[in-house]
Amino acid sequence: MEATGTDEVEKIKSKFMSAWHNMKYSWVLKTKTYFSRNSPVFLLGKCYHFKTEGEYRALHSFHSSSAGLSTDGSNFDKINTEISGNVEEFRRDFISRIWLTYREEFPQIQGSALTTDCGWGCTLRTGQMLLAQGLMLHFLGRAWVWPEALDMDSCDSESWTSSTVRKLTASLEASLTAERDPRIPARPPRGPARRDWGGTEMRNEVYHRKIISWFGDSPLAAFGLHQLIEFGKKSGKMAGDWYGPAVVAHILRKAVEEARDPELQGVTVYVAQDCTVYSSDVIDRQCSLMDSGKAGTKAVIILVPVRLGGERTNTDYLEFVKGILSLEYCVGIIGGKPKQSYYFAGFQDDSLIYMDPHYCQSFVDVSIKDFPLESFHCPSPKKMSFKKMDPSCTIGFYCRTVQDFEKASEEITKMLKSSSKEKYPLFTFVKGHSRDYDFASSPLHEENDLFSEDEKKRLKRFSTEEFVLL
Repeated sequence: MEATGTDEVEKIKSKFMSAWHNMKYSWVLKTKTYFSRNSPVFLLGKCYHFKTEGEYRALHSFHSSSAGLSTDGSNFDKINTEISGNVEEFRRDFISRIWLTYREEFPQIQGSALTTDCGWGCTLRTGQMLLAQGLMLHFLGRAWVWPEALDMDSCDSESWTSSTVRKLTASLEASLTAERDPRIPARPPRGPARRDWGGTEMRNEVYHRKIISWFGDSPLAAFGLHQLIEFGKKSGKMAGDWYGPAVVAHILRKAVEEARDPELQGVTVYVAQDCTVYSSDVIDRQCSLMDSGKAGTKAVIILVPVRLGGERTNTDYLEFVKGILSLEYCVGIIGGKPKQSYYFAGFQDDSLIYMDPHYCQSFVDVSIKDFPLESFHCPSPKKMSFKKMDPSCTIGFYCRTVQDFEKASEEITKMLKSSSKEKYPLFTFVKGHSRDYDFASSPLHEENDLFSEDEKKRLKRFSTEEFVLL
């Protein structure tokens, strides 16, 4: 009876904490994000210019409530309906990236009373966004954009204000009455946006939805929060714990290794050891047999956990980070500022452009046909000074073939050497296998252990990197 009473207390505490976090992270601050028209903007290897006044006006309309553009302290009050040139392309490109945020009222996480990741799952979400970008490159290519991206009404005040109030009220009432599924008044449906797509567009939309479904908040989703937490348990992490960029990198590796969808057999993940990428280990992964026994080269997503300084980020690394985000095979950075994790995807001048997971949205059942896509695409970017960046982060790259990997390693090595003012670069690419350098590591770990003993020792050094939302 005592144990049962304790369980009930924990459930009640969990419900109150969930209600509080859902309220805390359901508000969107109406702060503006300013872009200069005189400096190029880079987004995951693509460069955009905002030069003409017409483009200047257009970008201001990108998100009148939370995004704008400023030069000489002036702003445009009127929304220009004609968006042209690179501003439109940037908007379409940014909105097309997959945005993964806190969710509430999803199926209960096994071994806990949690039905939301508000307040603790931000680094897992940024890791999901990085992996999602890698999968988008793999299945859709960097040139792909969502045809309906510009149909999203980023100025929809109803969706960001009154709908939030209704959701908060319902969530609080549900928590206080122990109701499982809060009744949230439905918002008016959007008008139909489906176009007369051709075969290629339909094929791309199938993959677009499939990629998002792999990150659904259900126990069966290959890269959903439930699965990632299960893999995290094998490294000592539990639901509700704090996760750091290095630990998330290894969790993503394991999740891809264990994925059983035939579509994912052509992708593998490699995590750098001690800031070193061993070329032969990467190529071995790329040339390994599929589960079906078929031969074929796999694409690889390379994750490199690094520290950009000691307690604070060393500004000497700014040019290197900018160089990384300007590469066509970069899939972003799992990083943030102290105690908050962000997904860095680009930059302008000395500011990083990121997507923020700290917004609580309602659970979406991605198993149903034609599930709504809007909540998986961010309507506007945010910017942050590089100086505020937490030094702990994980950098990601995607290479489709062995030749692509060799080309990428050469290009990144040159960048590392040119950007390093010290004797040793931030990380290195070396020939051979890790075992050639007396590291006791194996690409195959026991099923009941996420990390080898050698990896566990290395990961202890990252204990200070955890991103926490207090």
